[in-house]
Amino acid sequence: MKTLLICHHDEPLNRIGVARWLASFSELVGVVQVEEPRRRLWRRIRRELRRVGPVRFLDVLAYRAYDRLLLAREDRAWEARELERLCAAYPPLHPRTPLLVAAGPNTPEAAAFIRLRAPDLLLACCKTILKREVFALPSRGTFVLHPGICPEYRNAHGCFWALANDDLQHVGATLLQVDEGVDTGPVYRYFSYPYDEVAESPFVIESMVVLENLDAVREELIAIAEGRAARIEMSGRPTATWGQPRLTRYLRWKFRARRRSSRITAFCGSR
Repeated sequence: MKTLLICHHDEPLNRIGVARWLASFSELVGVVQVEEPRRRLWRRIRRELRRVGPVRFLDVLAYRAYDRLLLAREDRAWEARELERLCAAYPPLHPRTPLLVAAGPNTPEAAAFIRLRAPDLLLACCKTILKREVFALPSRGTFVLHPGICPEYRNAHGCFWALANDDLQHVGATLLQVDEGVDTGPVYRYFSYPYDEVAESPFVIESMVVLENLDAVREELIAIAEGRAARIEMSGRPTATWGQPRLTRYLRWKFRARRRSSRITAFCGSR
């Protein structure tokens, strides 16, 4: 099975860890490393502002500030430990593994690179919605490991919004095939793990729903490549797109999580 990875240059868990994992069971024929220009960030900011309005956008900015001041240091330390674990589990890439550094996954250069490498399956670990002329290139399709349960939690930060909505049964990742919609393609499998909603940050939870299940993801990707994987029926289920985390929803979730934990501790102590 020939595979190709699209990832961002500043996400080492994907750029290094997931790349090594992918190469451990398939022929990794190339990596597209996305280094977006700053104007693309401003485009995302304007789109989010239009989508949620100025008041909620201030809430988004407040969460970003909170995350940077109070969560980021521990998240980066956790990320370093997790990357070390992945590097111990999976060998380095072959030094001749083809690499393309591109401004985006939909650039003509990226499309030409993917076409030349001719993968059976492409794994897209990127924030950009792929165009058909890119996602249709692999013979077996392009797939994402979306940190959220689809179709209920499409778009970014699905785990965060499931937790913020007190929807604890829908905290997980979805392996789905890319189509022209936003996380609307065929779903093949769901993954989760026994997360700690009190102690763990959104970044850790959204990473671990994938990284704790790499063996199962590997099995499913091989089944897809061999044409024996079954799609999950999703008709009749509610669906919604979700945006960036907001501070008010984060604080509300953590308050409920601590209260739940206190009740469980009190109940166990009384037995």
